[in-house]
Order: sequence, then structure tokens, then C-alpha cells
Amino acid sequence: MGFSVHWSWLAVLSCLLYMGDEVRCDCTEENIQIEGGQYTLTKQLVSGSLLIYSCPEGYYPHPTLTRVCQLNGTWRPPPKRFLPQKCRIVECPDPNVLEYGNVSPPQEKYFVNNETTYECYSGYTMRGSSSRVCLPNGKWSGATPICSRDSENNCPDPGIPAGASRTGNTFGIDDTVKYTCNGNLFLVGSSERVCQENGQWTGKEPACYYRHTFDTPLEVSQAFGSAIKDSLTTLEPIDDTQEGRTIRISKNETLNIYIAVDISESIEEDQVNSAKKAVITLIDKISSFSVTPNYGVIFFSSEVFEVVKILDFLNGKVVLNTIKDEINKFKVSDRNAGTDLNLVFRTFLERMAVIKQLAGDKQFKEHRHVIIVFTDGAYNMGGSPAPTVEKIKNMVYMNHTVEGETQSREEYLDIYVFAIGAEIFDDDLQPLTVGVGGKHYFRMKDIQNLQQTFDDIIDEEQVMGLCGLHRDYDGHTAKSNERAMHPWVAFINVQTEGKSQKKCIGSLVTPQFVLTAAHCFTFGNLPEHVTVDIDDGRGKVKKVRNFIVHPKYNINGKANEGVKEFYDYDVALIQLTEYVEISINVRPICIPCTKQTNEALKLSVDSTCKDQEQLLLKSHLERLSFLTRTDKWVKEKDAHAKLGDNRDGCIKHALEAPGITTKNPKDAVTDIFLCTGGQSPQRDHVACPGDSGGAVYRNYEQRTIQVALVSWGTKDLCKTRGNMAESDDTSRDFHINLFRVVRFLKSVLGNDTLEYEPLPFLES
Repeated sequence: MGFSVHWSWLAVLSCLLYMGDEVRCDCTEENIQIEGGQYTLTKQLVSGSLLIYSCPEGYYPHPTLTRVCQLNGTWRPPPKRFLPQKCRIVECPDPNVLEYGNVSPPQEKYFVNNETTYECYSGYTMRGSSSRVCLPNGKWSGATPICSRDSENNCPDPGIPAGASRTGNTFGIDDTVKYTCNGNLFLVGSSERVCQENGQWTGKEPACYYRHTFDTPLEVSQAFGSAIKDSLTTLEPIDDTQEGRTIRISKNETLNIYIAVDISESIEEDQVNSAKKAVITLIDKISSFSVTPNYGVIFFSSEVFEVVKILDFLNGKVVLNTIKDEINKFKVSDRNAGTDLNLVFRTFLERMAVIKQLAGDKQFKEHRHVIIVFTDGAYNMGGSPAPTVEKIKNMVYMNHTVEGETQSREEYLDIYVFAIGAEIFDDDLQPLTVGVGGKHYFRMKDIQNLQQTFDDIIDEEQVMGLCGLHRDYDGHTAKSNERAMHPWVAFINVQTEGKSQKKCIGSLVTPQFVLTAAHCFTFGNLPEHVTVDIDDGRGKVKKVRNFIVHPKYNINGKANEGVKEFYDYDVALIQLTEYVEISINVRPICIPCTKQTNEALKLSVDSTCKDQEQLLLKSHLERLSFLTRTDKWVKEKDAHAKLGDNRDGCIKHALEAPGITTKNPKDAVTDIFLCTGGQSPQRDHVACPGDSGGAVYRNYEQRTIQVALVSWGTKDLCKTRGNMAESDDTSRDFHINLFRVVRFLKSVLGNDTLEYEPLPFLES
């Protein structure tokens, strides 16, 4: 009682006259504590502050997720003494909706870690998961169990998700099923689906969510990744019935990507910053592929901040790095109260109208549009954005007639919504999603893991064939994902006389070939003396069918000219007995003068090998990277190739190498080598014994291009300084320039007369 009286006096003292007769008061912390959890305040206890509850994993705040401090000093919704705020254990939807089967054990409610099993009646076949576990995100593991007799129907039984009811039990052509969620659950996905002639159901598989249910980063990665992969990798039309096809672009089409990030007060500032990082990661991932979209990026609250203008792409004012710089520079501290989500879509609609005017109606038909919105949906200004979304659809879905037949243009527009925040307004957001095929609505507990989510997009099997794809990580994350950072690395072991082994590094250049240095092999070596370590999940040690050394390589070729060991054309290819399994951790690197590298560098189809070289080795001082072995994996080293006017000053130090007595450094270092090392203008790392044959490469956006391989050096500084040794003033390393040995590479890798799949090289 004493506390309540004391608080009442404080409340009176805290009230201030505000805007005439209106009284403004601060809120208090009375009765807002949560048992088993904690809360945060966006503006302390002043009016407009958002109180956000949080609980440990597997629990959720009840009875409310958030409260707002109002002008009169009360919370909305108000805390209640008889219903105190608690962290409740997460509940999953009732699975006892299975038709023609039994669910065990039968329970009134199911909570985190509860396990269920499913069994079909006699004569019915089980599809989906026969056992499931209630997960901390409020979903069941696995897939919806279905007991059916699908042979009788044109479409398979679509099942009933946990917590749902379905009307419609016939699955012939044009038959319809409708779904509703029971109790206080709400529907995510399609409430109505129609059986089509191709045996597929329209729409998206429904699910019933509680307000505490959310999508995990892995789920979002898989669903969103399958949605965008086709726009980034598939440049030719495919079967229209393919499930998951949502965004697609052909070679003569343009992809416009519009991104909007909610920075209103209902979104916490750390989530906004995480969203910025996630957007940059997404743009980086998209830049990995052959499509180069136009981007528009805005941040919004009650007004719109157009950070990257999509119209600037039309006149060439913007490049990729500019986008990332502008996003990083944008400050979110000064954000206005209120949210106008409609203004976001009106802005995008206006930009589309200008693009249409500039491109003309005919060319605008070749533009595909993707809108990605990050918000909780809590708009309180500008009205519903739904009518504006309809206008966008009308603009994109213009009548498109080919030879008298009107074609659907639904695939030309996709609107994805990433619903984030303490409390999400699903009913307002779900209707805004647009697009055919895969999932377009993602409900996330928070945005902290979204950057990793977008990184995971490149896990899709459909992009595994792209050369040079890799991941970038920082700090602790990098240590646990090193293989994904350098997925082309191969360790080569060559048995020499006796029991000793010679160790080199190689790079996977196709699923069956590894590129390395010729000097890793000596006279008398046979394929059975060689093994290659590449852990593709089917065994680490790979047997070798053959190895091919460059025909001009001759270690003794200039022994009579003062060069004891001559490493010209120090390049070899190893053919494995079996193809390696391509995955996130095992993937080929790009090599010069191939069509794949042309796409990675975003060069035109008529570009030449010379064009690639001029882009990758364009300056007189080119920063490159190479690798060295460690106990567990590899580490990256930096070096600078001295080209043009800098080359002679670099190669002269070759005369200081043991076994070289000639006075002309070009006797030992021909034009086939790149030269690195020294301390000027920057101190380079040096190669160590065991680094031979490893890739010398450049990262071009999210693709890695190998330009050379480690061959030989003047000094071994690693004995005393370790494998990350840096150069002294005169130490130099020499690397085989792959642009100078393309004929050899093409003769083996591009040979279409042998049993393996050839690598497509450029004609010139």
C-alpha cells in the first residue's frame, strides 16, 4: 500500500502541461516486470516509449509481447495484477488433425521437446514425417504427415497442417481446398488452393502460427534462397510448372530490386543496424552471379530516406561499392515518430512509372521487379498500402500478347516481406506479398541472424556449379567456416623414394581436375604414388587416375646457362579417378579465359581472354592473395604483383637465389612469371615450402579468380619466422601466370573428345 501511495505522488509531480489542456505524464515501472524474463525500453519511461519483453529460448512473453507508454502516463495494454507478465513455455499447434491415421501420444497441448509419432490406417500411405518434435520456435520439425491414396487423384493430398481445419476432400482438376486455423492461431500461406492440370496445387503450403511462432534463419535461407536463385543463375526459360520458381530473368531482360528498411520507433536500433548489414550481405550475394540488377534502397518511418536511387542506375551514376557505402553511411539516430508503409510502396510505384516512361512500353515489358521490405507492419500514417500494391501489380501486369495470345505476367513481380520486430502485424503484411512459386512472407523473431541467413543462400544445389563462389566471414565465425572461405583448396601428397612424401597445394578447377605445380612431381612418379585430399563428404583422400605436366616444363633446361633449377612452365593438372561432390565446402575456382570466368567478371559474351587479363592484372602493382598450410586448414597471405615498369626491379633479386649464377635475371624469370615480395610499397608475405602449386588469386566481388600458381622463391624465411612469414627487402617469389599457359589448360580441360565434361574456354 505504501508503494502505491508513494507512486501516486510521483505520478502527479511527473505530469507536465502539454499542448494546452492536454496533460502529459511519464509512465512507471509498476506491475510491468516479467517473471522469468526481462524487458527493454526504447525511450525510458517517457510517452511514446516502447516496452519490449524477452524470454529465454523455448519461452515467450505472456499475455503481451510489448506495451506502449501513452501521453497520460498509462501503458497500452495496461498491466493487470490478476494476470501478471510471465515467460511461458512455447506451445506448438495441435497435430491431432491428421486424417486416416493416429497421432501418439494424444495430448491436450504440446510444448517444446514433446515428440509425436504418426501411423496411417490400413490401405493408406504415409507421406511426410512419421515422427516430429515441437521446436523452440513454435513449429513442428519435419514435414506435415499425410495419410492418403494419391493414386485416385490428379493432385496429391495436400494434407492438413497442425492446428488447421480443411474443407474440400476431392483432389481432381479444378477442385479447391480451403484452410482455416483453430483457436488463437493465424494462417501463414494460402488459405485456398486449386488443383491444376499439371498435378500441382496453386499457392503456397499453409501453416498455422501462434504469435510467438517464427521462422528460423535456416528456414528463411532455404525458402528465400530457392526463390531468388533462378533470377541469379538461370538465364534461359524453363518449364513453367517448376515449383519454387519465382524471380526469373533472361539475357535480354532487366532486373530491378527495390529494398525498404523500417527504421520507425517500433523497430529497435540494433535491429536496424543488423538490417543494414543484412542488406549489404544480400547485395554482395546477388553480385556473385551473372545478373547485374538495378537497386533502389530506402529507409523509412513517417518519411522516406532514399539512400540509393534506382534511377541513377539508368544513367550509370551508381556502382556496387557506392551502394554499400551509402547504406553504411546512413544514420538512423534521427528517426521520426510514426510509420507510413504506404509511402514506401508509393515511392516504388513512382520510380517504376519513371522507368516505364524512359524505357517505353515495349522495353518496360522486359523489366522484372523485386520488392523486399523489412518491417513489423505497424503503420499509423498514410493508410493501408494495399491499394498502392494493386497499382504496382496493374503497372507490371500489363497485357502482354504474343501472336494473339495473352500471357500471364505474374512472374515479372515479386514482393517479399521480412516481418521483424517485437510485435508483428501479420494481418496487414501478408496480403502485401506478391509472386508465384515459393514463399514470400518470412516471420522472424529478430533480425540478428539475417546476415547469416542471406549468406546461406549460396548453399542451394542449383548454384553449386558456379566457379569461384565463396563465403566471407570475420573473427570467430571465420574460424569455424574456413573451408567455405576457400572451397577450392586441395592438398597434394606425392610418395617419393622410401617413405617420405612431397606436399603441395592445388586448386580444384573442375569436379575431376586439380591444378598444381609441375615440380611437385619428379621423374618416376606414377599416378598411384599421388593422392589428393579433398573432403567432399564421401572420403577425404582421392585417388589419381593421371597427372599431366606441361610439355615444355624441364627443370634442367638451363643448367648449362647458370640456372640450376629452371621452373618455366611449372604447371600440371591432376585427373581424379572420380568426380568430387560439389558443396559449400568443395567448389571449383575460376581460371582465366573460360566462359564461366567471363560471367563471374560480368564481361560481355564477346569479351576475349585479353579483356579478362586487362581487368584482373590492370595496374603496375596488383594486390593478390595466396594460401599456406596450417595444422587445421589454410591461412590467407597477401602479396603484390609488380607489373609493367615495376617488374624489372622485382625480378633482379632472382640472381640472389641459390643455384643461380647467370647475370641476367630474365634467364631464370621469363615472361611467364609474376613477381611478388619485398617491403615496398607494402610488405608482402612470402611463400613457404609446401605452398607450391597453390592458387594465386583475386576476389572479384563474391567470386574468386585464380590468375597464377605458386612456383618458386629466392629465400626460405619460414624456417625461422613461421608459415606467415613476411618478406625482407630482397626476398622474392615467382608465380606461373595462368594467362600464359591457357593453351595447355585448354588442351586438357577443354578437350571434348575425352570421357569427362569439358570446361568451356573462350574462342580467343
